[in-house]
Amino acid sequence: MFTNSFCLRNAVSMFHVIEKEMRWRKDNSRPEGFDALKRSKPVIAVGADEPLGGERMKAAYYHGADGLGGVHASHPHHSSPSETWKHLFDRPPPDTILSSIATTKTSSTSPTSPLFTPSSSPAHLEILNILDTEPPNTITLIAIGPLTTLATAAAHSPKTFLKAKSVIVMGGAIAVPGNMTPVGEFNIIADAVAAARIYALTSPEPESTMPPFGSATALSDYPSREELGDRRLRVVKFPLDITTRHSLRRGEVHAKIKPLAERGSPLAEWVMAFTDHSFMKMESLHHGHGNESEETEVSLHDPVCVWYAIATGGGEETKGWELVKGEDIRVETLGQWTRGMCVVDRRDRKKAVEGEGEVDGDMGEWLSWKKGNRIDKCVKTPGERVLAGLLLDTVFGK
Repeated sequence: MFTNSFCLRNAVSMFHVIEKEMRWRKDNSRPEGFDALKRSKPVIAVGADEPLGGERMKAAYYHGADGLGGVHASHPHHSSPSETWKHLFDRPPPDTILSSIATTKTSSTSPTSPLFTPSSSPAHLEILNILDTEPPNTITLIAIGPLTTLATAAAHSPKTFLKAKSVIVMGGAIAVPGNMTPVGEFNIIADAVAAARIYALTSPEPESTMPPFGSATALSDYPSREELGDRRLRVVKFPLDITTRHSLRRGEVHAKIKPLAERGSPLAEWVMAFTDHSFMKMESLHHGHGNESEETEVSLHDPVCVWYAIATGGGEETKGWELVKGEDIRVETLGQWTRGMCVVDRRDRKKAVEGEGEVDGDMGEWLSWKKGNRIDKCVKTPGERVLAGLLLDTVFGK
């Protein structure tokens, strides 16, 4: 995705709060948890500043100006101070003797975290470095925001990017309304060009679904099909059609977290702050939510993707998961009212048989056997009410 200072501060603050939480749990003879963080420190790198195409979009109307419902203002004691995170991601100066001394001095005095590693390299290069270092089909990428950084990585080194086992994408709306426009979901509409470029890598002929000339960016085109080889990207798409149905209710959050917050849990207090903001926002925006009702719910759009990745390893679906394989889903990049729309062919037309020519009268070659995208779309999970309890128990313990 593209980032800003609030995204970085939120990420750093999360680890700051987790550190405090682990100390609190230890002091209160509770299991510390967060074993994955102890085993492997994640790398945080800065993504793109702007979308590849269109104006920069924000969702402050829903998430608040800081992306977490104003938690930095309401709970500043749980936010990482600006001097702690502001310069962690600065790129080093040119390689000279004087800059070497300055870099050494800065590194020795800069605060660090035992839970994550800040990177001074752009995020797209960090992604490519991991893909290049690890064997093919071992790295799963999860995209829970605009696809700008992934598209940048793919353009920088397409063959390296195609080593990914799969790219799991939260985004788009197929047969349900969008959440930013009647047909556009935020993550796709925020950078429709980037989404179209990533989806094109699933096609036997990527050029057939690449954004048109009017969507041109500074990124180069992909190599020819012959240069690219036979390998294609596997994209597993989680549109609003499936994610919206997985929800977390205010009553569930209060029952699980409120007692912990009252006992002094830093993480519980922090999470309560921004989830309460989300519940109140849902009540103000949508019909069917009573004021301060325990039944008010927020959708778990992003956690569904992470759940799938953990449950399946990013590979083929396992028990309880169901995907529609190889669907030709394309992204509208130029429409005045439909930019970011995920377009599918709803016509009852026969497709061309493999090896035969194109179908007459088929604008856009939707009926072609060798053109168009091949997206795996999630249509079923182990249970729409399963995730809420699983998420709360995983983070806060049973």
